[in-house]
Amino acid sequence: MSPFERYLTLWVALCIVAGIGLGYLMPDVFAAIGAMEVARVNMPVAVLVWLMIVPMLLRIDFAALGQVSRHWRGIGVTLFVNWAVKPFSMALLGWLFVGWLFRPWLPADQIDSYIAGLIILAAAPCTAMVFVWSNLTRGEPHFTLSQVALNDAIMIVAFAPIVGLLLGLSAITVPWATLVLSVVLYIVVPVIGSQILRRRLLASGGQVALERLLHRVQPLSLVALLATLVLLFGFQGEQILAQPLVILLLAVPILIQVYLNSGLAYLLNRWAGERHCVAGPSALIGASNFFELAVAAAISLFGLTSGAALATVVGVLIEVPVMLSVVRIVNRSKGWYDRGARVARMTTEAKA
Repeated sequence: MSPFERYLTLWVALCIVAGIGLGYLMPDVFAAIGAMEVARVNMPVAVLVWLMIVPMLLRIDFAALGQVSRHWRGIGVTLFVNWAVKPFSMALLGWLFVGWLFRPWLPADQIDSYIAGLIILAAAPCTAMVFVWSNLTRGEPHFTLSQVALNDAIMIVAFAPIVGLLLGLSAITVPWATLVLSVVLYIVVPVIGSQILRRRLLASGGQVALERLLHRVQPLSLVALLATLVLLFGFQGEQILAQPLVILLLAVPILIQVYLNSGLAYLLNRWAGERHCVAGPSALIGASNFFELAVAAAISLFGLTSGAALATVVGVLIEVPVMLSVVRIVNRSKGWYDRGARVARMTTEAKA
């Protein structure tokens, strides 16, 4: 791990502070950037997302995707956590903390809206940022890509029913244009573009040319992550500074659910005998959220200044530093993980 990656938590914290400060001092500038949208998807953020994930996508040889079937245990675990556990555990935590324990310290007219925002956040599994987390844990790239693509396909049909069920609504208006465009922007376009570039590099200079380019562009992934944070927190700088106690209280259930779901996925993978390079990204995919979609959906359903919109932005505030801590836990526990009886047996059988 490079010195830049080793101190990533510090850079993240500095970018969050810088984003909030700049958003407070220059609201008009960030309002103009925030207005650069198509179907509520911010285009500058989309470009930064491409820069985040293209370096990893360049490493993927799609001819090897057939090998992903060997990781069916990891895929099963992640799907279970993402769709059968995470939205419902977040709803429970929201009702417990926001609806009951923290109610005296929160605006009474926003309680239900805060809970709705937490539910929307948990019902949207992460798409783009997962590639960064997987890369930091030396995750299996073909598993990560396949799992994210599968989650996107499920999200198209499952997002609205799950949110509607948990919000107790008979019908719910989902920003379908936002969802479809996000999938195209964050998955389809970078995958196609990276594969065209990969083939041209291999055809002209072979593996040496590809590795040379990867060495040069890899830092762009982390730089784009930091720039994205500056933008996102710049958009919400004024609200965050105006409601510090609300931000802190909303962070509690989000924090608990990240560790709960990542830990559950990690332990289930170990119990199932899946390799660490799959268990790492599985845990991260199981816990992280597609915050771009969640923020857009909350704004569409409840309004820009609603408690729901603020709750999803708090999710962004918590997401990066907490996911970095999960990355650190996954990396440091590799020795313990590999000593699991089923993991050791599966590894031995695979080598044989």
